Amino acid sequence: MSSTARKETRSGNVDYERLVETPEFKALVKRKNAFMTPYVIVFLAAYFILPILTGYTSILETKAVGWITWTWIYSFAMFIMTWTFATIYLKKSSSFDSEAEEIIAKNILK
Repeated sequence: MSSTARKETRSGNVDYERLVETPEFKALVKRKNAFMTPYVIVFLAAYFILPILTGYTSILETKAVGWITWTWIYSFAMFIMTWTFATIYLKKSSSFDSEAEEIIAKNILK
């Protein structure tokens, strides 16, 4: 048995070790990372700012609407942000998937 990573597809074998070295695959990974990096940075910043603001300041303790403080609004906004980012990625991932399928189709072993 070979240690080479291969997978049987409908059309033939794919050598994934060779596939990841192709310029097309590297370009796809680069585009995907460029797309995702800003979202990850914004998410992590927003996620870690919440405990810092609630633990070390009283900024979010003021009332926003009735008895609801800004902490609750910020926390709820985190859910909305997560759903929004997931929806954006879901829509964009279809183009990444189709590009990946094209790259795999080009690199099928005959």
